[in-house]
Amino acid sequence: MQDEIVAQAGASAGRRIIGVGIVAALGLLLLYVAVTAAMGAVWQVLLVAVGALSLWAAQVMWQATALTLHLTRDELRDSAGTLLARTEDIVTVDRGAFAFKPSNGFMLKTVDKQPRGWKPGIWWRVGRRVAIGGVIPSAEAKFMADMITAMKAGQI
Repeated sequence: MQDEIVAQAGASAGRRIIGVGIVAALGLLLLYVAVTAAMGAVWQVLLVAVGALSLWAAQVMWQATALTLHLTRDELRDSAGTLLARTEDIVTVDRGAFAFKPSNGFMLKTVDKQPRGWKPGIWWRVGRRVAIGGVIPSAEAKFMADMITAMKAGQI
């Protein structure tokens, strides 16, 4: 039963709405300030660009937070089928208070470099590091990190 899901993590509806709402509110606020405040044209263009980028990021985050993460004995992947890391390639799991990781999440270090990827609010991957977290509840992320640690120790 290698395809059996050992742990699963995903964003709840409330976390999705709050996370995306904050990013969208930032974009709308920047656009409002660009339109209503008296400032130079360079600043207005900059505010409009950053506001539009924030609204785009909110839309991408809304789509990404619909995904869930699935941990099996062989791999960690999202519900869209994107492979994040194979369990045999994971070297360390870091979820300490001072670790460079997303909010409520953890960081994986792999043996080999992975292709870059990013699903805002769920995961990102650069080089040998895979970060899980953001809008994922801390209890689900902690359980997943503990399961990966136990699998690496041969306890599961």
